[in-house]
Amino acid sequence: MGMNPVQANGAGQLKWVNLKTGAVTGPSDKVKDAKDTPVSGKSSAVFSAMLQEGTAQGDSLKSLDTTAALADMAATSPLLWKNLGAEASGSISGEITGTKSTDYEELIQAASAKYGVPVDLIKAVIDTESSFNPNVVSSAGAKGLMQLMDGTASGLGVSNPFDPAQSIDGGVRYLSYQLQRFGGEEKMALAAYNAGPGRVTKLGVSNDQELMANLSQLPKETQAYIYKIERARAQYAV
Repeated sequence: MGMNPVQANGAGQLKWVNLKTGAVTGPSDKVKDAKDTPVSGKSSAVFSAMLQEGTAQGDSLKSLDTTAALADMAATSPLLWKNLGAEASGSISGEITGTKSTDYEELIQAASAKYGVPVDLIKAVIDTESSFNPNVVSSAGAKGLMQLMDGTASGLGVSNPFDPAQSIDGGVRYLSYQLQRFGGEEKMALAAYNAGPGRVTKLGVSNDQELMANLSQLPKETQAYIYKIERARAQYAV
């Protein structure tokens, strides 16, 4: 499965959505052969409902019906998260900032542009998850650069988690879902990426500050994960 292209206007310029105000701005960096499929408010509502269903049935999105539906919608409407983001209380930066280069620079830049997740955050997650080794498999069965579990990968339309293009696109898409779910609160989204959104929701916290005050209630691996991401991110930011 190849990566979905980023959204662009007729002039080939990227459009950025302010998730707090809903305003569309641009232009910014150009991406070759950029185009996208428009999404409707109805699709956004259906997609949001499916995410809720997926969370209720398990953090790994193992429900076959939900997984199939997510994969289908990911293929036809890859930017549904932008519609969801219009209702979020926080914001996610869609700006591609200067960062230290990696072997997967083009894929990371494209995923950042498509899903609005900062480049340095993507690189920090990949570094922490896999040390940029596309063939790594964790003891829990997570695979590839972004360490996707099989159920999550399937729900994201990732057929080969060891393929860097699919892993980065799917992993960043999943991270963007968590950012939307938790109103742009990055530490909450990272905790959800590592431990599952259900565990974060059960804490009853509403922002990163509250999360950190209750961090001891999460698995030790997740506690360390958040700090590892912060350290790695500082290395990639320019």
